[in-house]
Amino acid sequence: MYKLIRNFLFLFDAEFIHEFSVKSIKIFGKIPFFNLFIREVFHLKTDNLKVKLFGLEFKNPVGLAAGFDKNAEFYKEFSNFGFGFIEIGTVTPQPQPGNPKKRIFRLEEDNSLINRLGFNNKGLIEVNKNLSKKRDIIIGANIGKNFFTENENAHKDYLKCLETLHDNVDYFAINISSPNTKGLREFHDKNLLKPLLEKLINFNNSKVNPKPMLLKISPDLNIAQLDDIISLMLELKIHGVIATNTTISRNGVKSNYKNETGGLSGELLKDKSNYVIKYLREKLGNDFPIVGVGGIMSKEDAIDKIKAGANLIQLYTGFIYEGPELIKNINKAILNQSS
Repeated sequence: MYKLIRNFLFLFDAEFIHEFSVKSIKIFGKIPFFNLFIREVFHLKTDNLKVKLFGLEFKNPVGLAAGFDKNAEFYKEFSNFGFGFIEIGTVTPQPQPGNPKKRIFRLEEDNSLINRLGFNNKGLIEVNKNLSKKRDIIIGANIGKNFFTENENAHKDYLKCLETLHDNVDYFAINISSPNTKGLREFHDKNLLKPLLEKLINFNNSKVNPKPMLLKISPDLNIAQLDDIISLMLELKIHGVIATNTTISRNGVKSNYKNETGGLSGELLKDKSNYVIKYLREKLGNDFPIVGVGGIMSKEDAIDKIKAGANLIQLYTGFIYEGPELIKNINKAILNQSS
């Protein structure tokens, strides 16, 4: 059924359809019993999928990656589809429009996407207001800097996000890896990253109830850069790592959109992401939490991520291409693996 719907939706601009779809889901959610029906269809009623990490208990290990619900406007609706957690954002202190449109491209023959959205969001005040509602799902906040903030002042933006959202989210994802914000990936340099993380960790630890802090990294790092980040995460006791963001590589791309700038996600990112996850697991040991994201287009892809070393996984492009049934299929496959 979803494939038929998708074929129609894919006739239109990707960003327009995204906005249309999430708003439609919210409208349908106001129909009596609609949300209950969706939950009955997509939720697996079992405790055997629960995952405990960094002091949190996830109903299941399948999350919605950042970028889908940038302003925390639709997390209640998405929770009905069976996700175990949702990461909102990326959030910046001040509202910003992002990069000029057109800025999302479907690479259908590659089962992938390219986006150069550029942290478009409504800003901290609006997002925090949206997060104050009651919910029954774990919410993480993916935070970043405004495009006009120079790197030497970037810590101030991250700190504003930490301070404002602290009481309304369950964990933070420090985003230093989007390719669509000028200078952001420079923070993979340990000499820039260490003082940034130290400031954020010190602030977080000063709170009565410190929140888990995860670092979201690029798939385009070389081994030396990965080793530096691994060493830093262990030294500073970061709670976990999200591997990975989108790639600027165009290896294997068949689509005519291959020369568009931006981050590539979907099937073509899968192997690159898996390689990083395997390397992280080998170097970090068995107990360090890893969230695997990048190219999960099927239940088999999800199992491969877990076998590579991921404790939790996140969907974005796969959710667009395969629909909400993918979540249930993955959770069923995880249950079968563990039985």
